[in-house]
Amino acid sequence: MRTILIMGPGGSGRTTLAAATAVTAARAGTRTLVLSADRTDTLGAALGTGTGPEPVDVAPRLTAWRPDPAQEFREDLTALQDRASSALDLLGASRLDPEELTPLPGAEELALLRALRDAALSESYDLLVVDLPPTPQALALLALPEELRRYLRRLLPPERQAARALRPVLGRLAGVPMPAEWLYETAGRWDLELAAVEAVVADRDTVVRLVAEPGPAGADAVRSAAPGLALRGLRTDVVVANRVLPEASPDTWLAGPVAQQRKTLEEWREAYDVRTVAHLGRDPRGADDLTALAVPGAEHAGSPVEWPVTDRLGEDGVLVWHIPLPGAIREELDLVRRGDELVVTAGRFRRIVPLPSALRRCTVDGAALREGELRIRFAPDPKLWPQAR
Repeated sequence: MRTILIMGPGGSGRTTLAAATAVTAARAGTRTLVLSADRTDTLGAALGTGTGPEPVDVAPRLTAWRPDPAQEFREDLTALQDRASSALDLLGASRLDPEELTPLPGAEELALLRALRDAALSESYDLLVVDLPPTPQALALLALPEELRRYLRRLLPPERQAARALRPVLGRLAGVPMPAEWLYETAGRWDLELAAVEAVVADRDTVVRLVAEPGPAGADAVRSAAPGLALRGLRTDVVVANRVLPEASPDTWLAGPVAQQRKTLEEWREAYDVRTVAHLGRDPRGADDLTALAVPGAEHAGSPVEWPVTDRLGEDGVLVWHIPLPGAIREELDLVRRGDELVVTAGRFRRIVPLPSALRRCTVDGAALREGELRIRFAPDPKLWPQAR
């Protein structure tokens, strides 16, 4: 299954273009599901058919789904209370009724991640189009599965379960109850669910489609998103310039905006495959309007992003790790080595990545940002590196 993640700044029309992308793919014969986490039914307004917590067939080979975060939040917390009943009774805590539960901030994003996982596992679709939140929230959302899995492994290491037979004894010695088996089972289930979402995001057939209006604000949004996408290893297939004004217009007041959009389009074309979508002069509504936008279809995803390690031991005595970071600024880069992990910060974006096996036996020897690529040098640690006889 191919996945297109639609991303862009607020007000760029990304939900409408997500709907248009799905309509175009479905009319080309592709079984398509379009997902949205928007509380208001902006997706349904664009499609001309209301969407909700259950998938709805909009047209032949086209399904739309807007998961309900409130329902899923109630179900998850109720199940957690049932499994933790003994601990809650020990503390004298009173149960929360499902009717009094309201979703916490971030519940929409978590519901979208779960729907993304379920859609990928269902094998009912050939293409998944995901209408993501505005760019900063979208990048944080896509980073969530990897970060939560790391937290789970640190807080509840799987190897700790080997001591399950000793927990009753340890509990009596310490005088406090030890973590119950259900806690590790729950952590294991969460890890599997998060791994499934992470696999979809990292799949070679998953791409990001950036949507922005060509102009100063849109140019800033695309420029600031570039290092965040690169740091997550996400590929951009095209940049969709939305609501493009006609070059030849009798209205003289359009001369300024047209000149701005022309300058932005030239800048984008130097780095991206750019597709333009004309301004219809109205808000697109229904399949006919969405088809008239002539958005790009679900094309081939291309090659995945790679972070290769090159061997320069013979020439310089180092191994070099190449991390593509287009748009990164040297003054906003930071690197911290933490055991077998590397903390990479590019502006407001940060990622903790495990070191390749060969680099774990090395020390960091320096780094440089050249031509949009971070090159980190690693020198072999004599204490850990095999010595030649």
